[in-house]
Amino acid sequence: MKFIKHIKPKVRSRLPSLLVAAAFLTLNVMPAFAQAFNSTELKTGISNSLAVIMMFGFVLGISCVIYGGFAIRRGDVDQGKMSIIGGAIIAAAPAVIFAFYKIFGLDANSSVGVGNF
Repeated sequence: MKFIKHIKPKVRSRLPSLLVAAAFLTLNVMPAFAQAFNSTELKTGISNSLAVIMMFGFVLGISCVIYGGFAIRRGDVDQGKMSIIGGAIIAAAPAVIFAFYKIFGLDANSSVGVGNF
């Protein structure tokens, strides 16, 4: 035997008014969403974010190279060499990516720029 629970009349009487209010708010907010999107601003924001990440990577790479020099000075030659190689790769990554963008012609019509060097 199934037991069916009925919705109370008060809740049922408020439902149409709540739906009308939700529809009204949704229809008034939708034009704002359509006008707020600008692809140029999105591309600029992503490019600026990538530029900040590249700056942090460059500083991190330089600090790794310096740490490798100090490690070699202490006598830990293997760790020092690995740190210098890793730091050079991290610091040179933005320049390498920029070169690939130029080589393959992706700089003019890409969705995200790589910044100005």
